[in-house]
Amino acid sequence: MSYQSEYDQSIQDPHGFWLDKANLVEWAQKPQVALAEDMNGIERWYPDGTLNTCHNAIDRHVQAGRGDQVAIYYDSPVTDTKQAITYAQLQDEVSRFAGGLASLGVTTGDRVVIYMPMVPEALIAMFACARIGAIHSVVFGGFAANELAVRLSDAAPKAIVTATCGIEVSKVIEYMPIVNQAIEMSDKKPSSVVVLDRPQAQFEPVEGRDVIWTDLMADAQPIDCVPVSATHPLYILYTSGTTGKPKGVVRDHGGHAVAMTYSMQAVYDMKPGEVFWAASDVGWVVGHSYIVYAPLLFGCSTVLYEGKPVRTPDAGAFWRVVEEYKVKVLFSAPTAFRAVRKEDPDGQLYKKYDLSSLEALYLAGERLDPPTYHWLDELTGLPVVDHWWQTETGWAIACNPRGLDSFPPKAGSATKPTPGFKVEILDPAGQQVEAGEQGSVVIKRPLPPSCLPTVWGNHSRFEESYLNPYPGYYLTGDGGYIDQEGYVFVMGRTDDVINVAGHRLSTGEMEEIVAAHPAVAECAVIGIADELKGQLPLGFVILKDGVSQSHEEVVNELIASVRSSIGAVACFNQAMVVERLPKTRSGKILRAILRKIADGEPYTPPSTIEDPAVLEEISQRF
Repeated sequence: MSYQSEYDQSIQDPHGFWLDKANLVEWAQKPQVALAEDMNGIERWYPDGTLNTCHNAIDRHVQAGRGDQVAIYYDSPVTDTKQAITYAQLQDEVSRFAGGLASLGVTTGDRVVIYMPMVPEALIAMFACARIGAIHSVVFGGFAANELAVRLSDAAPKAIVTATCGIEVSKVIEYMPIVNQAIEMSDKKPSSVVVLDRPQAQFEPVEGRDVIWTDLMADAQPIDCVPVSATHPLYILYTSGTTGKPKGVVRDHGGHAVAMTYSMQAVYDMKPGEVFWAASDVGWVVGHSYIVYAPLLFGCSTVLYEGKPVRTPDAGAFWRVVEEYKVKVLFSAPTAFRAVRKEDPDGQLYKKYDLSSLEALYLAGERLDPPTYHWLDELTGLPVVDHWWQTETGWAIACNPRGLDSFPPKAGSATKPTPGFKVEILDPAGQQVEAGEQGSVVIKRPLPPSCLPTVWGNHSRFEESYLNPYPGYYLTGDGGYIDQEGYVFVMGRTDDVINVAGHRLSTGEMEEIVAAHPAVAECAVIGIADELKGQLPLGFVILKDGVSQSHEEVVNELIASVRSSIGAVACFNQAMVVERLPKTRSGKILRAILRKIADGEPYTPPSTIEDPAVLEEISQRF
């Protein structure tokens, strides 16, 4: 089926379209109704259906005779460990761990917080929760105690599943002191803590509370999948990088299972049995969707990588993994490839490996800057697919749908709206703007399956944040435009538009120009306060290794480039060369913090920051 006919049907007849797609998964009770409003007036998918996500991701493949296929390739350069886990082995581990959770009193509807490094046990715990209808909430391993405590208070878990430590390159991060402190700080205390005892860190168990993973598994009885309503929550995932109380995005079992399965073919052009690798972390939405659930729902093999794109051991790490496991599609964030490009700008390490299995690179998590796009395009000769989505949606809002049609790419564009997503651009008054004109990116309701139906424990916040600003639409919080050919360009968060002497200018557009300079490895442009003009742009620039030009020469050339491309109206007259930029662990640059530093305002480093010392380094420049 062509993209256009598939897309048109999804928008004109969402009920019929998604009821047909429900056949992609196995149901305990097949839905007869595609969509109905709940008590809050929110559209919910497959309200009369029952199923189990774990059955669809694991048991049904074993029952179909594919138990010997590898489900998970675990590759950990930081511990020098590799493991291939088949679907049959995974079924055994998951069913026994589900029995272990049940023995601790965890039942359908209970919450379980998972605070784990990138190890197979993290996936086993997630699937075990899904198996018994418990609701998991994965918190990125290594988050500070205060942030973990906030999530414990909000989710009120019956149990925590954790490990003694995580490993960042060569640094061991002990988890148990963080877990103990978070439990002490939280007003909602779990009755049990299951601890995976890793040899890199020891701990003293708390009597009556802590249970060692291997001890729990030794006595655990396997347990069958429990069918739940399609609208029963599968998980809560707290949005990263937010200030104040984090928002718990809720994901349903039914719509999520259908959307994930559909996306593997339509978006990623995968076939069952092939190897898919999302180089992310299970703590982020990419990890939930495309390390854990979608590949296994679809019957692929997934790669679980405990390492970095560089320094474990070098900038050829990604290419080594692709060669070793014959990865067909690699999905990562632009920041990962910028790190690779900085250390291996000519692709010498890339050329060392046999990458004949690799058919496409997919990037998301932040806007794919054109220089990184062009570098990957020239280096690999492969389709480089920028696709755009959010924690809240769980899968791509816009993509180049290679499983349906492949469109000519445009640098800086996420291509076309994915079937099910009616993307529009509105002005502040709620009116649609002309093609090519920038505005707020919104999605017409009903949102397709997998999108959040609420915020955990705070439905009014869900409506205020996402639905009320433009009635009948979901507000993405991003700004952008759709061109004459229907290509979607997301230019960044709406607060990344600056107002210079009455002119509204996109810092994303300036970043494109700055990043195109041959000496620049990575950059960020922010708006800083100015008494005369309201705001002025300021660039932060990381140079590639081995650049011979002086910093002053590079900065002068950048100022001239922006003036040439946008005009004097941009007032881009300042840029500073820095060693590194403050980022979240998922690779997003913390532009709001940079703004506060530049404007001399107080700021609180978010829990998601990769290295707080970067903020001090930059602060000293002002």
